[in-house]
Amino acid sequence: MPPAELLPDVEAFGFSAQGPWTVVDDELTWRQGLDHLRNAARDSVPRMLEPGRVPPLWRVAAVCARVGAALGVWYATERRQDQSARRRALSRRLRTAFAHLGPTYIKMGQIISSGEGLFPEELVGEFKQLRDRVPPETFEHVRRVVEADLGRPLDQVFARFDREPIAAASIAQVHGAQLLTGEEVVVKVQRPRVNQLVHDDIRAMAWLAPKLIGRIPIAALANPPALVELFAETIVEELDFRLEAENMLDIARVLAQTDQRAVIVPRPHPMLVTRRVLVMQRLDGFAWDDAAGMQGAGVDTQAVLHAGLVSFMEGAMLHGVFHGDLHGGNLRVRDDGTTVLLDFGITGRMDQQQRLAFLFLLVGATTGDTRGQLRALRDLGAFPPDADLDVIITDLGLDRAFVDPTMLSGDELLHELQELTKQLLAHGARVPKELMLLVKNLLFLDGSIATLAPDLDIIGELEAVHTEIAIRHGERLAAEMGIDMSEATFDPEAVKVAMGVDPSIETLTYRDVQERRDTIRRNLESNRPVRRPGVRRKRA
Repeated sequence: MPPAELLPDVEAFGFSAQGPWTVVDDELTWRQGLDHLRNAARDSVPRMLEPGRVPPLWRVAAVCARVGAALGVWYATERRQDQSARRRALSRRLRTAFAHLGPTYIKMGQIISSGEGLFPEELVGEFKQLRDRVPPETFEHVRRVVEADLGRPLDQVFARFDREPIAAASIAQVHGAQLLTGEEVVVKVQRPRVNQLVHDDIRAMAWLAPKLIGRIPIAALANPPALVELFAETIVEELDFRLEAENMLDIARVLAQTDQRAVIVPRPHPMLVTRRVLVMQRLDGFAWDDAAGMQGAGVDTQAVLHAGLVSFMEGAMLHGVFHGDLHGGNLRVRDDGTTVLLDFGITGRMDQQQRLAFLFLLVGATTGDTRGQLRALRDLGAFPPDADLDVIITDLGLDRAFVDPTMLSGDELLHELQELTKQLLAHGARVPKELMLLVKNLLFLDGSIATLAPDLDIIGELEAVHTEIAIRHGERLAAEMGIDMSEATFDPEAVKVAMGVDPSIETLTYRDVQERRDTIRRNLESNRPVRRPGVRRKRA
């Protein structure tokens, strides 16, 4: 399309070249007072987490009954199946229970579904259904909410409003529609009683969390109360769609400022945005995991993956703003290879100190600077401000030789994990919100390689991303960090060692990584000693 035909808002925002309307900041009346609303949402979290408050007993009973019934039926009828079938059955029953428990538990399931490599694949696969296949609300409820929030009957705004939703998830469901003025749009409508249910669930979790300290070792890595606080901070801003619409504009502005045009954001409507209703431009495309469909249309799926990774890294590194909930349900790929970002309820926002810490973390990871990485993690809030980095390095064994984890027996792997957890807890390690969102997104993009580019050389791709960002933004980043970028060159051997693979390996594809993970899982499941011919290497 000739540049002269671009809509004027494309210069300021990462939108499509053509659109149903033009977004002009000063004309968005729904943006008034959003700073106050965002601060009020954040300030509500400590009140929900106040210790000693009596939890909503009705909600505690409902959760215990639903989850307890799912576990009871599984234990009585399916636990004697082979391991894979047993896991699938348990995952299915838990997914069904979470779906019936409503928005808070559906959101928890969505987070689990993004944890490929962290959670069992059966659980991840089953919980993916909670992204957009949750039982929908009735059309009567949808009509009531839309008409109440827009202040007009449905037929005075829309020429068509589809009764069946395109997708139904935790907080809301999405319907296709056409405005009276002819534009095709998507309408996001909040579920009933979401606000009250979320607050009740968080209060119940806050009451229960301290009682779990010391009883769930792995979860204790962030400690249960901190996990509840993290979850509350993540979900509370999703309850006001005006904040989500502003998130859309902020991400779109970052995409434009970094000149990243391979990823776009739908335009929110200039007027039809309220606390419970969000009308936006409709942008369709291939599902993120439909590699065959994309390739059949001539889309370079490897380029799609590369653009997604670069745009995510640029947003976090340069502006401290990034989409906080990347998963397959929130991404579409158009025929021209452009990726459409959807669902901006969770958006990561780092202040200047956090953003610089993230930059130093990346530099340390790509150059093999272990102490620099720990310092950056401390500045991000993963360790207490007074944490002694030298002691942490010693206690975690980061200054000692290590063995390829695929060469460890199940007993040895369990021992290593238990010792690591013990030492991290001893040093007050936790997972702050922004770091959790960053890691979750990176895990998702890592898992996407399996579908979009299974033969991609992962080390080579990481180096390509590093080089591209250094060329485009290296001068600015070096000035902000106060370093000489020539001393922060990409070290492929350090990256390989950090990933637990032999530095002599020339290429590492996703198939190679998956084979290694399968070996580790089999060793853990078998608990049988295996021969350890691996070469001991000093940890980077």
